[in-house]
Amino acid sequence: MDDLFILLGRWPSWAQMLSGLTLLVTAAIGVNFLLKRIILRMIDRGLERLGLKTGTAYFEPFARRLATVLPAIVISRGIVLVPHLSVDAITLIQNVAHAAIVFALTLALSAALDAINGFYQSRPQAGSRPIKGYVQVAKIILFGAAAILVVAVLMDQSPLLLLSSLGAMAAVLMLVFKDTILSLVASVQLTSNDMLRVGDWIEAPKFEADGDVVDIALHTVKVQNFDKTITTIPTHRLIAEPFRNWRGMKDAGARRIMRSLDVDQTSVRFLSSDDKVNLARFKQLADYIEDKQRELENWNDELSACGHDAVNYRKLTNIGTFRAYIEGYISDHPLLRKDMTKIVRQLSPGPEGLPIQIYCFAATVEWSRYEAIQADIFDHLLAILPQFGLQLYQRPGSSDFERRRITRAEPEPARSH
Repeated sequence: MDDLFILLGRWPSWAQMLSGLTLLVTAAIGVNFLLKRIILRMIDRGLERLGLKTGTAYFEPFARRLATVLPAIVISRGIVLVPHLSVDAITLIQNVAHAAIVFALTLALSAALDAINGFYQSRPQAGSRPIKGYVQVAKIILFGAAAILVVAVLMDQSPLLLLSSLGAMAAVLMLVFKDTILSLVASVQLTSNDMLRVGDWIEAPKFEADGDVVDIALHTVKVQNFDKTITTIPTHRLIAEPFRNWRGMKDAGARRIMRSLDVDQTSVRFLSSDDKVNLARFKQLADYIEDKQRELENWNDELSACGHDAVNYRKLTNIGTFRAYIEGYISDHPLLRKDMTKIVRQLSPGPEGLPIQIYCFAATVEWSRYEAIQADIFDHLLAILPQFGLQLYQRPGSSDFERRRITRAEPEPARSH
């Protein structure tokens, strides 16, 4: 060994310096290989044997980035042992090594934040209380602080000196990070007020978004529309602009049906005796007609006893009986919620007829089933409407005018003399 040192001492200074640098770099590479290829793999296998495979996925990125710190420490400490290296060169290499240590620690802490977010997303409450926005804010602060430290280390100056110069850049930084600050405030409001969760169905017409929320980040909220396209909405715009969240419908397990039938007002009339007998055959109307007829007879008897003319008497109408039928029909329907509001009401008449609105709730939130239930209800009501002597309003089309023209053009039958 002494002979080796004597031999090395006889080498030229540049050769001694080059060999020292080679040994230092080899030592750093060896330490890096030992940590990442042997020690970390042994730790990973140990975690898998303990049944912590999920923990390994979170642990490995953090550990690998943290392991990069040790080779940088080896270089920063060992560079002073390299012979014939100038002081300026040693200082420069140490500063670069220290900057690499800061950068590696920053990446390791960033991986730790990702691991925390990933672990949290696997928990049930992650959908209602996402922390991805907060993690991104922490990363911005982390990388900002790391950038200041790296510059300070490379310049061999105190970080406080750089921080003092940032006061003059405050206005510029506020302008640059304006959207970030707005998004951070919006994320806090959305989360604290439980306005938005991953998996919610939202409707934001101004952004042409209508679908499920798939990601809530600091700057953007991603919505997967029902045609599988992705709409990206700035987070702060969801506070400034209105949007509809259908979560309440999903939580209730029911979806509202609110649709109208526009009845031709010229088809509204009183019921005749034959009409009453015919409509009393319907299960939904038997009790209604009997009770209503008794009520009207008592009312009319009082008017008759007071000497009023029969023109003042109340009578059953086909439109009122039709409303009663719809009420009974939706009350008996097995696919509608019995514990939620059911209303059949008459809206204000207009140029397109007299709207009869049905308001109820289907016992499902599945889109296809909901549409099928709604269609079946109105298929039945449209088909049974003529039984009440009623007609739907419909604007005349070209075929109606053509039919009328043909009817008028038909010759009259010859008259016998």
